[in-house]
Amino acid sequence: MKVEIKKLPGSEIEIKTSISWDKWKDFLNSAVADISKNIKIKGFRPGKAPKEIVEKEAGKESVLNEASRKAIQKDYPRILIDNKVEAIGIPQIEALKAEEGSDLEYKLKTAVMPEVKLGPWQESVKKINEKYADLKHEVTEEEIEKELKRLAKSRAKTVTVNREARKGDNVEINFQVLRDGVPVENGTGRKHNLILGSGTFIPGFEDNLMGLKRGDKKEFELEFPENYNNDLSGKKAVFKVEMNLVQERVVPSLDDSFAGSLGEFKNLEELKKSLKDGLKKEKIRQKKEERRAEFTEELIKKTEAEIPKILIQEEIKKMSSEFDMQVRSTGMDPEDYLKRINKNRQELEKAWEPQAIKRIKAALSLNRIAKDREIKVSGKEIEEEMNKTLSRYGDVKSLEKNIDLKRMYSYAEGMLINEKVFQFLEKM
Repeated sequence: MKVEIKKLPGSEIEIKTSISWDKWKDFLNSAVADISKNIKIKGFRPGKAPKEIVEKEAGKESVLNEASRKAIQKDYPRILIDNKVEAIGIPQIEALKAEEGSDLEYKLKTAVMPEVKLGPWQESVKKINEKYADLKHEVTEEEIEKELKRLAKSRAKTVTVNREARKGDNVEINFQVLRDGVPVENGTGRKHNLILGSGTFIPGFEDNLMGLKRGDKKEFELEFPENYNNDLSGKKAVFKVEMNLVQERVVPSLDDSFAGSLGEFKNLEELKKSLKDGLKKEKIRQKKEERRAEFTEELIKKTEAEIPKILIQEEIKKMSSEFDMQVRSTGMDPEDYLKRINKNRQELEKAWEPQAIKRIKAALSLNRIAKDREIKVSGKEIEEEMNKTLSRYGDVKSLEKNIDLKRMYSYAEGMLINEKVFQFLEKM
């Protein structure tokens, strides 16, 4: 049947087409059966009433509408495939003419993958490569010493001491926060551990703990920062604190014994060599990421595309999920964190929109280069990447039952193609 496709603003299209009466009349019996299941017709079991009776009880228009809905639902995916339409989301469908004995006419409107215009980008990429060509990734003795000290601090042991607390000590406290003599919500803690000088609490709190010994109690007033949360921002409160424990952090000496305690080094020199290699690899990785970020920024500037709203909404959903994961990794609840920074999710998502558009443009530009340069990955490569991901989990067979393998395949394919595109750009 004839298919009319009309482009609309915002990367949407409208398609008008029809289904011959010979084809869509077959859906009438199915529509009659479905309708008769949902209404009581005297003398007939549910779903068994003849067409004439159902039309009389439910109305002929209802039967035609249900039959046309079923016919269109069956037909429109074929229309999209035959016309190579990359539809995004669920199309809006409307029957234009649904009469017995006539062709069924309908239209659908859907968002589609946007057309991408990529301006001249090759020279920009070459300049970026020139900038990174002479980097030596040198690691200095100072950097090695700094990493050694960081490693030693991470292996520090705590020793309980009977003296005043000072900066760097690990302490255990009980505390209570009050406003106008009334405890504030979530303002009480028992056996709470913190390192003095870490800046975990609001400014001034840890300073007031220095000089306290085990068993000492102290009461003091502080003002909360302006951006703390809705209830306490910029307000003063009284803090009651009891010192339970003071522990000194003993950092091990940087010697052969310390290196040996890590299990795989004969002496300090071996440890230093390992740290140097690790720092060099990290510098290489960082510079690689920086270069790719510069590629991406340049490609975004060169990309023109009408991005449909649904793509932006989906990207913001991803960003929201990433935000939740990041906050939870710190041990906080995302909603509690939002209260603390005096924001709601709608405000955050609105603020994310420009970044979401940039992320979409980045993906579109890489995809366009992959198509233009015929950069592809094989099914074998994709399967290997999927197996790597699945192998990180214990019970793979159980996981495969609960995972969308089709979506995972698509994700792995996109990731591998992007990697190949970046490798191609790096060689220019």
